Amino acid sequence: MSGCHVNPAVTLGVVLARRMSPIAGVLYWVAQFAGGIIGAVLLHWIASAVRDPLGGGPFSRKSFGSPGWGKNSDLFISGSGAFLVEIILTAVLVLVVLGATRGAGDKPVAGIAIGAALTAIHLVGIPLTGTSVNPARALGPALFADNNALSQTWLFIVAPLVGAIAAVAIHWLVHGEPELPPAKPGRAEPEPVGAPAAP
Repeated sequence: MSGCHVNPAVTLGVVLARRMSPIAGVLYWVAQFAGGIIGAVLLHWIASAVRDPLGGGPFSRKSFGSPGWGKNSDLFISGSGAFLVEIILTAVLVLVVLGATRGAGDKPVAGIAIGAALTAIHLVGIPLTGTSVNPARALGPALFADNNALSQTWLFIVAPLVGAIAAVAIHWLVHGEPELPPAKPGRAEPEPVGAPAAP
């Protein structure tokens, strides 16, 4: 199974925690950004098919659901404020992911912890930035927005990645060095007769 990252920031955190190879992480990134763009294409197709004679409704937002700052923020947060908010919120998300999936016994309930954290993150972040915490989710809608969302997308790609790096550093401080990938299962070779005992 893929682990259902669907978020390049989470994937970066998992790679830095040595739970995934960098090559696999890059392949995940390709799939995640492609998924974000394809999803936005489908949403744009549906939105274009909606006829709204009153000029309002859920498909009339110029941002097309993209995160933003300044005039693109409900609370008109500054660019530096948006950068800090996205770092903090992404760090919280990645910390929860790394913590909830650390032990084998925790994984069955990890989805509940991660889902609850993501819900809280959106409740805090939507009025401030629209909440990205996911570079792929930020890029897709921005490609179809009528405002200047695409010009602001760099922040919602860079800040979550910085947040992921910060989360891994905190995770190391709490739990020690990054975990090495488990050895492949197999039968151990018997030690030769007369070999000295391991210390």
